[in-house]
Amino acid sequence: MDLFSPVRLGDLELANRVVMAPLTRMRSGRAGIPRDIVVEHYEQRAGVGLVVTEGTFPNEESRAFAGQPGIVTDEQAEGWRRVADAVHARGGRIVMQVMHGGRVSHPELTGTRVVAPSALPIRGEVHVGGGVKQPFPVPHALTTDEARATLADFVAASERAVAAGLDGVELHGANGYLLHEFLSPASNQRDDVYGGSPENRARFVVEVATAVAEAVGPGRVGLRISPEHNIQDALETDREDVLATYGALMDGLRPLGLAYLSVLHVEPGGDLVQELRRRFGGPLIANSGFGTVTTREEALRLIDDAHAEAVAVGRPVLANPDLVARWRGEHPENQPDPATFYASGPEGYTDYPFLAAAR
Repeated sequence: MDLFSPVRLGDLELANRVVMAPLTRMRSGRAGIPRDIVVEHYEQRAGVGLVVTEGTFPNEESRAFAGQPGIVTDEQAEGWRRVADAVHARGGRIVMQVMHGGRVSHPELTGTRVVAPSALPIRGEVHVGGGVKQPFPVPHALTTDEARATLADFVAASERAVAAGLDGVELHGANGYLLHEFLSPASNQRDDVYGGSPENRARFVVEVATAVAEAVGPGRVGLRISPEHNIQDALETDREDVLATYGALMDGLRPLGLAYLSVLHVEPGGDLVQELRRRFGGPLIANSGFGTVTTREEALRLIDDAHAEAVAVGRPVLANPDLVARWRGEHPENQPDPATFYASGPEGYTDYPFLAAAR
């Protein structure tokens, strides 16, 4: 196998092993409805084996960014239907990343409360739109019943995404957002069935994945995690605890037969990620790039060395809508412009040149 060969992830048949990582872009307005430029953005990048959308909120209190898209209303679902239709028309595959922001938010963004496993705020400030920053608030600690209601919102959002024509969903269990907050001992200080031991901290994520898999089919469901990423105060600094927690998570997921596990970690070929891969028992999407950019050479090596079935790539796909063609032919790449990552218009979003236009 090589990076440009087909691969099957659950029910997902991919033309190649390059996966567009979920990338926050803030182009969906206050109503959270994917607009024409969002449709165009994803359509342009349909040449990757799999498009994973930006994190999409499943209920109002899960919104984490200004301009973030949702999958709550009929209008939002219809916007996503247009995105899916456009990607499919170009032969691509697309899954929606369902993302609950948890405590990484503010009431000015959610329009309601901010929730988390425990009433522990993040240090620092959050962008609430219009260039304004506010301190992160103390979140409301979800009761057991409220956590289960949140689980039901994950299920409803996933059903809505698949009904809108997307090929599946990726549950966002990484980067310090709600599901990751349950996993991390720094953000989860509960004393009920969802807190305390590594097994209890993994329980909520297992329950969400199980319920979503039952609703839309396990072959349409992936999970993204970022053990030891230590971002947004979801700290995981004890390797023994990390192995216990994520090992319990993998043991809970393994019987489900999910489409894939996507792991963001600086050492995708290292002992931790490969042990989690073994215990998961299904396809792995590796993603080493966050602070650093995943290069063509690294992506090729990860597949050649059999460290993963596919590779998630962020900024190179952002700046090169035809990245697979460029990598296959070893052509020069456009360089991403960070100043436009979180803007609101087409600049740095839909105006990166294709190969033909660049010559």
